[in-house]
Amino acid sequence: MPAEWAPHQATYLVWPHNLETWPGKFEPIPNVFAKLAAALSESEQVRILIKDVHDIHELRRLIEDEFGRPDHVEFVRVETNDSWIRDYGPIFVSRLRPGRGASQIALDWKFNSWGEKYGAFDLDDVVPHRLASIFGFKVLEPAIVLEGGSIEVNGAGSLLTTESCLLNKNRNPRLSREEIEDYLKVCFGVTNVLWLGNGIAGDDTDGHVDDLARFTAPDTIVTVVEEDLADQNYKPLQDNLSRLRLMCDQNGRPFKVETLPMPPAIYYDGNRLPASYANFYITNRSVLLPIFKCPADQTAIATVARLFPGREIVPIPSTDLVWGLGAIHCLTQQHPQAS
Repeated sequence: MPAEWAPHQATYLVWPHNLETWPGKFEPIPNVFAKLAAALSESEQVRILIKDVHDIHELRRLIEDEFGRPDHVEFVRVETNDSWIRDYGPIFVSRLRPGRGASQIALDWKFNSWGEKYGAFDLDDVVPHRLASIFGFKVLEPAIVLEGGSIEVNGAGSLLTTESCLLNKNRNPRLSREEIEDYLKVCFGVTNVLWLGNGIAGDDTDGHVDDLARFTAPDTIVTVVEEDLADQNYKPLQDNLSRLRLMCDQNGRPFKVETLPMPPAIYYDGNRLPASYANFYITNRSVLLPIFKCPADQTAIATVARLFPGREIVPIPSTDLVWGLGAIHCLTQQHPQAS
């Protein structure tokens, strides 16, 4: 599996339509999403999945209001249950065959709505096959449940994940840790599986790694830390930081470990929300970074800019988005250029 910073031929999005995802706060979401789509279109082709083709004119107008007339946006009619395509969309890998070179294939893991926490997920679960029929790529179905936000690769043989999610009995209760590692190694082409512990407070995914720690280069990982000792995120994030400082890459070399702050705790209707600067998305020319209207935003922007020289840092206001329990990375899925 290529690292996220490898060149993309496109990014997939799903236009938000499920009012229950942002209960009582859906109204601002389409405008935030339009800002996200417009920023993406500056870097690469954007393929937006929609439920109704009659909405195309209005959706394009919203995007154009954010950024003139984006030329790299196409709308594709594919029905979905929800917008978190990172977790149920196709995950592309290069398939290597001796004497035949490399070909691209999409992995279609089973999706069960994060341990069957919510309503119907039948439409989301078949999205990779629906997109394959439109764009002509090949699909392979591993036989286990896995979400895209639960894994992170450096493109060189290492994969980062969490015990709290992949070992949770609401995903693959009959598989051991070793058996899950075997799936990861075979399907993603990695030799080095690295385990963090728990996720951040408010994360309904049981601890997706894309809210915790991200590769920014083959030898570098950035992770979020909480400075407030009284905050419930302090201990689990310190544990993850300690683990990362002991980890080595696929060649046995220690990683460079960088840190990002956590924004102050954000609540809506009495619920702690999983706001994290680690939920950024790397495009061909930029990094789209969630921000949360607080002083820590500037530290996060400066840190990510230092870690991604040559890419523009595009802040995306995400305080409203995260009421849906996800942000920028959760809403995007890259389609790498074929090898």
